[in-house]
Amino acid sequence: MTPKKDFLSLGELAPSELEALIASAVALKREWAQGDNRPRLAGKTLAMVFQKPSLRTRVSFDVGMAQLGGRALYIAPEEIKLGQRESVPDAARVLSRYVEGIMARVFAHADILALAQWASVPVINGLSDAEHPCQGLADLLTIYEKLGALRGVTLAYVGDGNNVLHSLLLGGALAGMKVVAATPAGYDPQAEVVRQAMTLAQQTAGAVRLCRDPREAASGADVLYTDTWTSMGQEAEAEQRRRVFPPYQINAALLACARPQAGVMHCLPAHRGEEITDKVADGPQSWIFDQAENRLHAQKAILVDLLER
Repeated sequence: MTPKKDFLSLGELAPSELEALIASAVALKREWAQGDNRPRLAGKTLAMVFQKPSLRTRVSFDVGMAQLGGRALYIAPEEIKLGQRESVPDAARVLSRYVEGIMARVFAHADILALAQWASVPVINGLSDAEHPCQGLADLLTIYEKLGALRGVTLAYVGDGNNVLHSLLLGGALAGMKVVAATPAGYDPQAEVVRQAMTLAQQTAGAVRLCRDPREAASGADVLYTDTWTSMGQEAEAEQRRRVFPPYQINAALLACARPQAGVMHCLPAHRGEEITDKVADGPQSWIFDQAENRLHAQKAILVDLLER
């Protein structure tokens, strides 16, 4: 029997696997634009387990399964209380008897790893405190569409060293990109993720660099990227973060440091006036809503890869 595949981290992929997923997403998006996707997942059900609320993750997976001929089952946080009312191993084994795949959006990355360990069906990391690989794949798809390539592209991230940055570091390195991240002291990405990304970059002729100055990161960049300063679960730190992060706002002045036609990206939801200004978010160089749309098509590529048999 072929071992099941999971989608937990971009860092677990080979460069050829990443390229194949992006090519699949491009093809699925084109197919949908021409009329409809073939029902590759007819008769298949995806369980969507949520510990955190979501707009893009819930809707894009639900719609993606429908467009591929399958169905998605939304399981709200209070229904399972994963790891509280029911243990993660028990939930994984029970769901595996009912569905063909599990997508989970959780707080602790350990919960995703436990789901994958105990489930007999593929598990997709819809977000954890360590990584956001579905977002990362959609971001790479967007950059590829906009610029026609990934290798050699310079992406500058400014802001918090969070799960989104982790996936950008790993995915960008895997794609042969140059990823520069500017974060305030005390808000750096995890050292182990940085080491892993640097190792991947050595294999693909990419590059990974950290700095403090957002202008230094943005200088000559093809893409500027940011995320909210305070993620879910960090609400107690919000006031402190609002004092630390203002120099890392993407505004017209910072955008001017990048290449003349550089794209601007944000994984949403955005706190406008904090990490990004309205002028930039709604301006001609914003790719934010194309990026949000591409969650649907990137995730359809993941679903086909894992569930089509």
